[in-house]
Amino acid sequence: MAELSPVLKQATPVLASRGDGVHVYDEDDRQYLDFTAGIGVTSTGHCHPRVVEAAQKQVGTLIHGQYTTIMHRPLLDLTQRLGEVLPTGLDRLFYVNSGSEAVEASVRLARQATGRQNVIAFHGGFHGRTMGAGALTTSGTKIRAGIGPMMPGTVFAPFPEAYRQGWSEEQAVRFALRELDHVLATVSAPQDTAALLVEPVLGEGGYIPAPAAFLQGLRERADKLGAVLILDEVQTGVGRTGTFWGHEPSGIHPDVVITAKGLASGFPISGIAAGEELMGKAWPGSQGGTYGGNAVAAAAALATLDVVRDENLVANAAEQGDRLMEGLRKVAAEHPVIGDVRGRGLMIGNEFTTADGEPDGASAARAHAAAAERGLLLLTCGPHGNVVRMIPPLIVTAEQVDNAVGLWSESVAAAA
Repeated sequence: MAELSPVLKQATPVLASRGDGVHVYDEDDRQYLDFTAGIGVTSTGHCHPRVVEAAQKQVGTLIHGQYTTIMHRPLLDLTQRLGEVLPTGLDRLFYVNSGSEAVEASVRLARQATGRQNVIAFHGGFHGRTMGAGALTTSGTKIRAGIGPMMPGTVFAPFPEAYRQGWSEEQAVRFALRELDHVLATVSAPQDTAALLVEPVLGEGGYIPAPAAFLQGLRERADKLGAVLILDEVQTGVGRTGTFWGHEPSGIHPDVVITAKGLASGFPISGIAAGEELMGKAWPGSQGGTYGGNAVAAAAALATLDVVRDENLVANAAEQGDRLMEGLRKVAAEHPVIGDVRGRGLMIGNEFTTADGEPDGASAARAHAAAAERGLLLLTCGPHGNVVRMIPPLIVTAEQVDNAVGLWSESVAAAA
């Protein structure tokens, strides 16, 4: 009898039979409030009628048209629609299936375009589990452990983590940029530096937003270096943070944007966007793949973008995110075991710490399990597993947010 790999561990005990909106139901038809959204994937909720209709229609006409062999209309239409929401000038797209593949495609492009080998990533970043993307990941040792040597040409610099460092945001940014300059003086010479790669909000690393001044500092340094600035928007994109792209509050203009997770409401599609000049520097044959730009996934992504626009889900993410943040901070004020509540939009983390400020993964795990028992599905993250994150679908209502906060308050009390 075949079974799943024993290394795969479920974050919750739920065996789901169906999903509808912000809820999933187990085989006994018990309802759960899903504040995991498939790790930020089901942006329009489970089985949004318009996404289902688009996918069903496409399955009946063309399931797969390998897009370097034949072209199909869903991919052309998706590309046109993405052009309406991407940063100005990032009008050339390459599609693959997962965030990891898109990260590796962006690195390949940067290296070929610049003729340089080094990519500077930042502590706490998560960019994937494949060998190249994993080499750029430091959200936890489990991604890189036991598989070395890693891809060469990877260099790391600090990310501004004000809470962990015990500083103000301004101090944390000043430190991070100063250390980046030191890395450029001691480890990665400017003439060897192809790209800077960063998440606008650390995902697996603990749901820590990048301050605007930090991203602005990266833009300034990339310009000075002649390096490519890559924004990994796999988790933060498509409205998750209350703006369509997570980097928007900083006012910077990236050279490459990576998109995946929330783009197709659960169908596997990802991509990188760059300007015509930069994308044109990719070497012939360097971009391709059997399943990239799949017709059904493209149709689902197109429907997702239409729903996000027509139902004003970016604005809803901002509004309900503020409501959720306010509620979670009230819970934290009543329970000192939560040392910090942070995030943007509908991407919020609750960090559990001991009385002396050390990571408290045990309390986080208890609260996480208690929430599942009460019908609220959540995930943990952070290198110590001490951050409980909330990433509901963008369609979440005020009533559902308040319900989740109430369940969370009970869960934290039970864990304490």
